[in-house]
Amino acid sequence: MNTLLPLASLLAVVAFAAAPGTKLDDPVAESIAHPERLASDHERDAERQPQRILDFFDIKRGMRVADLMAGDGYYTELLSRAVGPDGVVHCQNTEVPLRVFADGPLTARLADDRLPNVERHDEEFDEVSFPKTLDAAILVRFYHDFAWQEVDRPAFNAMVFEHLKPGGLLGVVDHHAKDGAGITEGKRLHRVEAALVRKELEAAGFVLEAESFVLTDPGDTLDWNIFNREGPGRDATSRFVHLYRKPLTTR
Repeated sequence: MNTLLPLASLLAVVAFAAAPGTKLDDPVAESIAHPERLASDHERDAERQPQRILDFFDIKRGMRVADLMAGDGYYTELLSRAVGPDGVVHCQNTEVPLRVFADGPLTARLADDRLPNVERHDEEFDEVSFPKTLDAAILVRFYHDFAWQEVDRPAFNAMVFEHLKPGGLLGVVDHHAKDGAGITEGKRLHRVEAALVRKELEAAGFVLEAESFVLTDPGDTLDWNIFNREGPGRDATSRFVHLYRKPLTTR
């Protein structure tokens, strides 16, 4: 008796086995569910929504990605497994985040070649050594700090633009400030106005491709410091999510 199923029947079985809306090849989901992820990272997932964020940033296997101001490497680890062994993640921090909160946890995360496709860059923005052929870069919840850290924002934006290949993507997430605040609340509240970020990145040559509202919270009054221990916490703010693209041709 021939037990081989016709091709159409096999496809039907596969389709039935997959949950509605589930991608059969989903590197981001596989990365999030990886058994070696830290419990402390899993605890942050509900508020950070990494599946929806990295899908929105169009992260795929084999990509070369920079995690700018990566902090303790929460996204670095997710990117590492999502891009896979044929991809590379450049994990970059300046001295300030390393000194304040990142160095110990990041060093532990990367110890013993735990994430072999990650290259660590403890470098200032004018010293970055990653290649100028990146498929994507992400900057999560750090643009607001650039004013009080006295970062030359036009120079930073130009550096990112230069290191992305034509058509490369830049994903930005940050805490909403009130309309008109610009970046003036960067130190007091650790927030920045989305319109200012867009204006400055477009001035650098980027094109805003899409905006996600998955982290938007209309109930956020936008007037509290994200590190206030008596407040909801820094993972509970209303955040904007922008996806920019470097044009295929530039002037």
